[in-house]
This record gives sequence, C-alpha cells and structure tokens, in this order.
Amino acid sequence: MIGRRARNVYRGRPDQERSLPRGRPGRHPTASRRGSHPHLPSPADLAPHELLAVSRALSDTRNEGEILRLAMDHVSAVGPYRAEVGYLRVDGHLVPSPQAGPGHASAVDRTVRELTGRDGPVTVPGWSWGRALALRGPGGLHGYLVVTSRSRPTEAQHLLLATLVRLTAAALSVAVAHRRQREDALELHRLRRERANLQRRLISVVVELGYQRAVHEALAEVAASGGGEEAITSALHELTGLPVLVEDRFGRLRSWTGPGRPDSYPEPDPARHEEMLQAVARRDGPVRIKERLISLVRPRGEVLGVLALVDPRHAADEYTVFALEHAATSLALELSHLRHLAEVELRLRRELVDDLLAGTDEASAYARSEAFGHDLHRIHNVVVVQWPSRAADDAFALTVDRAASGVGMPSLVTRRSDHVVLVADGRPHDHASALYETLARETGTPDGTIGVSARCDTPGGIPGRYQEALRALEVRRRSRRRYGTTFFDDLGLYRILGPGNEYRELEAYVREWLGQLIDYDGRHRTALVETLSRYFDCGGNYAETAESLAIHRSTLRYRLQRIREISGHDLTNVEDRLNLQVATRVWKIILG
Repeated sequence: MIGRRARNVYRGRPDQERSLPRGRPGRHPTASRRGSHPHLPSPADLAPHELLAVSRALSDTRNEGEILRLAMDHVSAVGPYRAEVGYLRVDGHLVPSPQAGPGHASAVDRTVRELTGRDGPVTVPGWSWGRALALRGPGGLHGYLVVTSRSRPTEAQHLLLATLVRLTAAALSVAVAHRRQREDALELHRLRRERANLQRRLISVVVELGYQRAVHEALAEVAASGGGEEAITSALHELTGLPVLVEDRFGRLRSWTGPGRPDSYPEPDPARHEEMLQAVARRDGPVRIKERLISLVRPRGEVLGVLALVDPRHAADEYTVFALEHAATSLALELSHLRHLAEVELRLRRELVDDLLAGTDEASAYARSEAFGHDLHRIHNVVVVQWPSRAADDAFALTVDRAASGVGMPSLVTRRSDHVVLVADGRPHDHASALYETLARETGTPDGTIGVSARCDTPGGIPGRYQEALRALEVRRRSRRRYGTTFFDDLGLYRILGPGNEYRELEAYVREWLGQLIDYDGRHRTALVETLSRYFDCGGNYAETAESLAIHRSTLRYRLQRIREISGHDLTNVEDRLNLQVATRVWKIILG
C-alpha cells in the first residue's frame, strides 16, 4: 500500500506547471544536469525577487512528487548547494525520491529518520557541509530536503535556501490538502454509491418480504379454509399469473388452473417420465424443462406428483420460484394427507370385505359400507381376479380397484394370497369382460383369469357367492382356454360339481368309471385319463384332440384303444360315454 501511494505521489503532472519568467542567459551546471523547469531563470542569475516565479510554479503544481522534484532541481539556484535526496511522508513513513542515489539514500536515511521532524546536520562523503531540512506545514511534517555544499553558505545564501524550503513546504501543504480533498471527495462518492446500493437492496428486501408474506398468507388461508389441491393451484395462479398444472406420479394430468389447457393431454412415456423425475430430483429447487418450471411434490422423499408452471416466455423470476416452492410444499402436505386417508379407507374397506367373505352381521355390514359411500342394499356379485404374472399384493389390488371403477363397476376390494376379490355393485355381465381387457392392457399380458359368481341379494349370501366365483375361476383355469372371464351362471354341469357336494360319493363315482385307468396311469406313468378328458373336451374330434395333446393321430387311436381294453367301457355306447365324460369332469375339477 505504501509503495503504491509513493508511486502515485511521485508521479509527475507536467500539465499543471506554469511558465516562469526567463532569466538571463547561462545555466548552473547542476540545474542543467537535474533537468530544471524549462521556463525557470538561470540558477546563476536568480535574484531574491525572482523566487516569486519559483513559488508560483510550485504552488501551481498539485502533485507532491513533482513539487519535491522542482525544489531539488532549483536548490543550486539559491547558492552553492547540491540536492542529495528528498523525502515525502507517505502513510506515516518517509519515502525517498526517485532522484536519490542508492548510496546517498543508505548513508543519509538513518540520520534523517532519527531527526523526527527537526532540521539537522548530515554527513555526506566528499561534501564539507550538509543539512536535512524539514518540510513542515500546518498539517505537520510533509518530508525532508537533504542539501550539501563544498563550502559553508553565507548568511544571504542560507536565507535564500530557507525561503525555498518554506515555499516548497507551503506548496506541499496545498498539494496534500488538495489530495486529501480529492480523496475525501472520492470516499464521499463511494459512500454515496454504497448508500444508494444499500437503499436499493433494502427496497428489494422489503419488496421480497412483502411478496413472501403475501405467498405465506395466501397459502395459509387455503390451508385454514380446508381448501384442497384445486385451491392451492388457484392461489399459485393468482400469485404468478401463469397457468398451473398438477401431474400424478406417472405423468397423468390431475388438474389444470388457468388458460391454455389442451383438449387432450398427451399420454406419458413411462421411461422418459421416470428419467425426468430423477433429473429434477437431483437438482435443488424448481427446474426449467422447455416451457415449464417444474417442482416435485415430494413429502418425506417420496414423489407423489409434479407441480408445474407453464411459462413459454421465460418470464418467471425469483419471486415466481419462491411461490412455486411454497405451493409445492403445501401440495405435498395435502396429497400426503389424502394418501393417508386413502390408505386408512382402503384398510377399513378390506376389513369389511374380509368380514363379508367370512360371514358377518348384516346390520353392521350395512352401516360400515355406508361410511364408505357404498350401498350394500343393492344387488352384488363376487368377482375373483388372478393374474399369474402379478403377485396379489397391494399394488395389484389397487390396479384392479382402479380398473373396476374405470369400467363402471364400483367395488369393495380385498386380496388373498394368490388372487384379488371384489364385492362388485352393478351388472358384472356387462362389465366383467371390459375389466379383463383393461387389466390385460394395464399388466401388459392377457394371461389372467376372472371368475364371477351368481347375483347376491344380501350380505349374508356373500360367503357362498365367493365359493361360486372361485369355482368359476378354477373351471376356467382347467379348461382349454385358460385365460378370460367365466360366470358361474354359465358353468352348466360344473355347477353341481362345485363345493358343498359330498366328495366321498364323487370319489366313489370316479373310481367306478375311471379307477382302472387311474391305477394304470399311476403304475406306468401314462396319461390315459387326461387323454380321455381331452378327447371329450374336443367333442370326439381326432384331429383337434391330437393337436391339443401334441401327439400324432395314430398315437391317439392307440391310446383310445388301450382305454377301451383297460376300462372295459365302450366309447361308442351312449350311457358309457356320458358317465365317462362326467367322471373325467369330476376327476379334473373336483379331485384334481
């Protein structure tokens, strides 16, 4: 800092010098060597009255280094003097002038610093007389001028030197005052600029706090009034002036507030949507993606959806971002609350369905179903859904519930270890096939089976209807076309083979007609009973039966011949054929 200030002090300002009256010809050799002011009179011919011109040149100069240089250049003009070195006081330290030689500076420096503002003698080798003259002014010490001479100066020469020193000190006082005034003006300008910046920042903070307060008050009012998702998005739209949309976890539109809602919302691509969610989750705060400013609705780290502002002109500022963040927080609390309520309701619904399937008090069942807005007084059917590729977990139960609602079949839903159960209101004959198609589309595979019971008029009949739905499901799974929807009302003969019949009698009947074939298959690891069952399923058609068993027709003929020989029954006899066909149905459906 001192070195920088010293360079500034010693930097010359020739444009500030004034012309001095010319003296008579002839110049002092020292002045010529020192490069004296070009318009000063000849040092040898300088008269006391001409010191006024030197004073004017000094006082017109505002650079302290230039003043010291002029004084040093004209020391020789007032007597047999030589200026050895000059010092200026910079930030409390004496800094030698650039004209000083390094040898002189090292020899004189210590003596000058020990004088502490007083005049005093100095010793310079080769010069018999030397003096350090303090340049003092009203503001204190400004520097030193070190002068030497080969002979002792006369009284008149000493007076002229003292006058030059006083003129130099006065000029330095004016220059220092001018510099300080300029520095004070610059500091004042800096302070004013800083004050203006602080005022602008204060105004910005006041505006920001006012906007934040407006955001807090608007969202707090929504929360206090019990407003839900729509109220939150409406408040955000009023605060920002931009359209607001909410998407669910899978990218489907939940709500849109403001202008510009599309007639048909594009179906999201699952992979790209998941990639977008992960990219936004890695960022801190809202993220701009094309024309939207997106914020995740993420309570406790779980993404429930997306809140976005539609901003095609990129007009959103920090206030808009603040409002979006706080609205996303409010929406996260709202959706989390709704999800909790849905989970509680789902649990209570499942408990009710479990009780209905097991058998429960009808009055209690009516009251509990009314609490969910479901009317058990209406006619119901029990529907059983099984999809081998999907575990019968909560996620699949929700998928089935959503699909049933989507096809117009409101239901109470629960799940078992390998299937989902619905106590369905409405007309299942009209909607069950649509339910199957919807689930095939949702799961990505048609390999699923649905069994539908007969109609049920009261809750007390639901346990029996549940068994009917299971029977319809089982018959479908064991048929040639294993996947699809089967109604218990359409089972025909299979209805009398269902649960509730005496299994001991059925086993005896099967043993009477198929016992020898069953024993033969057990001993020889053959499949004669299955071949016979498939033969009846195909209506006695050789080609279809062989194709379904993946064997050649000649092999089928051989097996049928062996069946006649082992069982002793004639397949061409109507009575034998009917009993064998019923027996194979019982063996396949009831006894496995």
